[in-house]
Amino acid sequence: MTRFQANLLLTVVALIWGSAFVAQSTAMAHVGPMTFTGARFLIGAAVVAPFAWREWRFLRARQLSPNRSDALQIAGLGGLLWLGAAMQQIGIIGTTVTNAGFLTALYVPLVPLLAWWWLARRPHASVWPASIGCLVGTWLLSGAGQVELQTGDLWVIASALPWAVHVLFVGRVADRMAAPFLLACGQFLVCGAVASLWAAAAEPISAAALQQAAADIAYTGIVSVGIGFTAQVIGQRNTAAADAAIILSSETVFAAMFGYLMMGDRLTQAGWAGCALILACILAVQLLPMLRERRAAA
Repeated sequence: MTRFQANLLLTVVALIWGSAFVAQSTAMAHVGPMTFTGARFLIGAAVVAPFAWREWRFLRARQLSPNRSDALQIAGLGGLLWLGAAMQQIGIIGTTVTNAGFLTALYVPLVPLLAWWWLARRPHASVWPASIGCLVGTWLLSGAGQVELQTGDLWVIASALPWAVHVLFVGRVADRMAAPFLLACGQFLVCGAVASLWAAAAEPISAAALQQAAADIAYTGIVSVGIGFTAQVIGQRNTAAADAAIILSSETVFAAMFGYLMMGDRLTQAGWAGCALILACILAVQLLPMLRERRAAA
């Protein structure tokens, strides 16, 4: 897979995740955030399980089965996934689909900073202005300082750190293991199990409530988790983490679009300006490194 194909795949992932914010919001009328998170990630694990089993057999036949270190890294990624998803889901209860989508993008400027700090990996120069642009765009989309942040907004903002660390390391682990489906299934199981245990201990769960939220759980489990997060693992094997963070931040734009069409959310002029700024940054971080590579080749 070329870098362009990987970036295109990640853009599709952003579209899927943006649409999922609507289901994540409407499901909260029936079930708790941990119940919803646990159910959808366990469904996602079931979707990916056949492909993960095939990879396991392939690796075992070549005596390349994952070792204890691999299992610990998968568990760590699953823990990060649970932290990000759980805090985001709790936040969605107290904010709009549009705000949740855009505030989630605050992980974007964290990724290149963490990559430079932990991995000593200097990103392409375009990442820095693009990250700042995404941050400014998020500020514009959230009301340009004219709207006071709610408790739900703060929960979504807090989810930025685990999302950033997850984006930073998931591609590295997947590339080293050469088993993206196995990694995806493993992290989904960890995330789903932790959330389900928490839900069993702290949230009321009933068959009637689960039935009412079944469509939302199924969509987010099959499409957002099973397809979206797995495609993220595959795409990030072939592009830089900082670039992936910028591209995945376009989920905020798609969240606003679906919030507008399906939830009645409306954007101000400043909001539309923020949307345009984020899109411009996404294009820049994809196109500028490609132009540099072509000039170097020439």
